[in-house]
Amino acid sequence: MNQLQQLKLNDGPYVMGIINVTPDSFSDHGLYATTDKALELAERLIQEGADILDIGGESTRPGSLGVSLEEELRRVIPVVEILSQKNIPISVDTSKPEVMQAAISAGASIINDVNALQAPGAIEIVAKSRAIICLMHMQGKPRSMQESPYYVDVVSEVKSFLQHRIDIAVSGGIPYHRLIIDPGFGFGKTLKHNLELLRNLDQFVQMNVPILAGLSRKSMLGAITGNDVDNRVHASVAAALFAVTKGAKILRVHDVKATKDTIMVHNALITRNNEGN
Repeated sequence: MNQLQQLKLNDGPYVMGIINVTPDSFSDHGLYATTDKALELAERLIQEGADILDIGGESTRPGSLGVSLEEELRRVIPVVEILSQKNIPISVDTSKPEVMQAAISAGASIINDVNALQAPGAIEIVAKSRAIICLMHMQGKPRSMQESPYYVDVVSEVKSFLQHRIDIAVSGGIPYHRLIIDPGFGFGKTLKHNLELLRNLDQFVQMNVPILAGLSRKSMLGAITGNDVDNRVHASVAAALFAVTKGAKILRVHDVKATKDTIMVHNALITRNNEGN
């Protein structure tokens, strides 16, 4: 049993701390683009109560360009090798099968794929491992996904895509208990689409796979509040809490302590067993 399975995903909610080992991250302006800085951030996120760490070596922000396989491996694998020695599950945010393989070999427990294992060979690599896989919905590609997103019914279309990817993953040898789904807030969606998905996130619970919600500091929150990316902590926590009330089991966030404290208060309020003690 790996560390992630010990978390019992269907209990949750769990807080996944984000570590972008990239020079062009939208949220941290490349502050953690070196191995040493990424490890410093990891220690802080662990101290703040992160349940999972998510390592990414290729930005997927709107308008971003891809990086070479060699560069992504150089950024990610040294961080995974060191952090996998700690008592915390490590996720790697990648769509490249070769990075998935290297990350799993280095000790990653989760593969977080914005492309939902559509790259040739990706399903086979994950199936042969014990890793958990997060399947995310994205309309288009990061470089152009926000140019003209269009849906007739965003909730049903995203659900249909994710169910299709679940079915393909299972038929490819990945069991249900190793699957997570992510509706992909901000990935080829307008503000209206994002809000509709969040309002109806409980419909995804019916798919019987844990839901990951990644809302932290995203432009949808800036559109609502008027705040720039450095001033979206409160909005991020509010969105995360709403996602929890709608059934999210994993919250992918930058601000771990603020989110963790909020979830602790929420859990105390809804746990009747604490009353009278």
